[in-house]
Amino acid sequence: MRFPARLAVSGMAAACTLAVLSTNPALAQDKLKEDVALAAAQVEKGKPVTKVLFEDDRVLVTEKTYKPGDASNERTRPYRVVNARKGGTFQRIFADGTTEKVVWKDGEVRSHEADVKAFSLKNVGDSDIVIFVVYLKEPRK
Repeated sequence: MRFPARLAVSGMAAACTLAVLSTNPALAQDKLKEDVALAAAQVEKGKPVTKVLFEDDRVLVTEKTYKPGDASNERTRPYRVVNARKGGTFQRIFADGTTEKVVWKDGEVRSHEADVKAFSLKNVGDSDIVIFVVYLKEPRK
């Protein structure tokens, strides 16, 4: 009698464990779907999508995706290193109305000194542009 009781208890424990394990991936997937939907709702139409990949007190690392026609807010930027994961053509638009065309090739890397004049960037090409940017928060020494 003891053996069948142990078997029944261990069988119930196994069944409970299996039930918990089989529902957790579904719960995780539902949570992921909610997070993705929330992120999509927070994306502004006509603005680039920015993912913060890393940040501490010295650097900010982002990945920005500009769809055709997307434009960033006008601002100055600190010293930075930029890698065009997927290149294309930007137009820099300055406050005084002047513009500057900037072409990036796939995989190209450039460093930029801190900006003196504020500008916005607009993707004036026909395809997405994806850039990886490392901003230094401290002045260069």
